[in-house]
Amino acid sequence: MSPSTVRPSGGPRRSASVRASRLRPSRRCWKTSPGCRAERCQWRRPSGGGGVHMSDRGSQQDVEDPDLDGLEYLLHSAPRSCHHCDEVWPSLYLGHMFMSHNKLGLWQLGVTHVLNAAHGKLYCQGSEDLYGTMVKCYGVPDNDLPTFDLSLFFYPAAEFINQALTSGGKVFVHCAVGVGPSATLVLAFLMIHHQHGLLSSLRFVQQKRWIFPNRGFLRQLKVLDRKLQEKGLDE
Repeated sequence: MSPSTVRPSGGPRRSASVRASRLRPSRRCWKTSPGCRAERCQWRRPSGGGGVHMSDRGSQQDVEDPDLDGLEYLLHSAPRSCHHCDEVWPSLYLGHMFMSHNKLGLWQLGVTHVLNAAHGKLYCQGSEDLYGTMVKCYGVPDNDLPTFDLSLFFYPAAEFINQALTSGGKVFVHCAVGVGPSATLVLAFLMIHHQHGLLSSLRFVQQKRWIFPNRGFLRQLKVLDRKLQEKGLDE
């Protein structure tokens, strides 16, 4: 069977494009605010009976488990929608380095924590020296390369985000462009602290912002997903 077709059990061949279309997030109407999609934006969950659900990993798992090629196809097929920052989870913002330098914009959003997923690079030097003592910072010295082991920071970054949100704060996560390393850490947070599978987490974030982690990061997220599933089965 060629990789371009999928044969459902007891049914006719179905093209990969039809299969992938079921995974695409529905188009949305947004009430946009200058610079960032914030609380005033409309939030709309995907409708219909697609094969992915934002559900507890212990009770329901993702219906689909695509390989790396399938994940990249899903990423490519998503609508291109990026702003300076986007609220991808309540009080959790994902954006690029220019927004990280906009102290006024972050103050207007009420950001209390900044996670810099490209810390140490010339254009990503954000720290408490920049934001002041009212903003807590966490830096990940990441290189956006498939060979970089970002998984070493999955749990520390997820814990930083979780502590900020549970204490009533707002978190801005960024890297250089806001679609690769920073998006990967946001996905890891959803998987670790909200018991969502990789595919459902990815689809949920895609509703708010176009993202594209590199192939190495996707592979590391799949490993995390498998370990969390095994942990759930053991409990």
